[in-house]
Amino acid sequence: MKRSLYIISTLLLTAFSALAQRAPSISSPDVHADNTVTFRYYSRSAQKITLSGEFLTTPQPMTKDTSGVWSTTVGPVKPDIYPYAFWVDSVNVADPNNSRIFANERFKRSIVEIPGNTPLVHSLQNVPHGKISYRLYKSGTLKTTRQLLVYTPPGYNPNGKIKYPVLYLIHGGSDTEETWTKVGNTNFIADNLIAQGKAKPMIIVMPYGNVRPAPMPDFTKDVINDIIPFIEANYPVLTDSKNRAVAGFSVGGGQTLNIGLTNTDKFAYVCSYAPFTATEEFQKNFGANYSPN
Repeated sequence: MKRSLYIISTLLLTAFSALAQRAPSISSPDVHADNTVTFRYYSRSAQKITLSGEFLTTPQPMTKDTSGVWSTTVGPVKPDIYPYAFWVDSVNVADPNNSRIFANERFKRSIVEIPGNTPLVHSLQNVPHGKISYRLYKSGTLKTTRQLLVYTPPGYNPNGKIKYPVLYLIHGGSDTEETWTKVGNTNFIADNLIAQGKAKPMIIVMPYGNVRPAPMPDFTKDVINDIIPFIEANYPVLTDSKNRAVAGFSVGGGQTLNIGLTNTDKFAYVCSYAPFTATEEFQKNFGANYSPN
């Protein structure tokens, strides 16, 4: 009997101890009506926590209350989408209370969206919405199965008579195929522009541009020999160059130039944003002194 009481008492003490140590329920980030934003982070042991973000010129110190919750309010912040993170002592971490994470291979930041009074082109609006599909394709070039994302526009019918133009959209360095949708809201942009009559209904293909440990130039071969045939075999698309475009940002912008300008029979539109061109593939194709501008 005494042993049973001892065990029960021990379990109760353990449970009470766990409850006492449980982190309080907090909300972060909180975007206010005046476009100021409050960020919170829980830690009883941290000595110093600061907030870093692209809406700040310098890291913002956070203050700790008696419950161990650190907080700071910044702004007003110009309406847009921003990555941010916390420096907990010397460790850079994402916001554990925010489910929106910046899709990236190297750093892990969180995302805060400031909507503003007028809906921005990337915001979720009351318009017909397309669909994002995660697809797997067999890459003969890379001898593996890979993933890509496909946006299909509102009203898309895979068995219908409509055939669609295609945009191949390539992410930046250390980003992933998910960055376009999880950070850039590409699907919402397409939805809104189509609803406004500023864009034709199209299919957008977002592949993963990092092919390592294979040589990086193999991505060009993968796009031409594997990805385009996969899309044309599985979606009702127009297959002439006038209805096919390739675009990319940073490293993806450099890849876009390599893909598009060496395959002008396949792409009538080549859109490169802030391209990174200091690669062996680019120099081989265009020369060390070539400027895309």
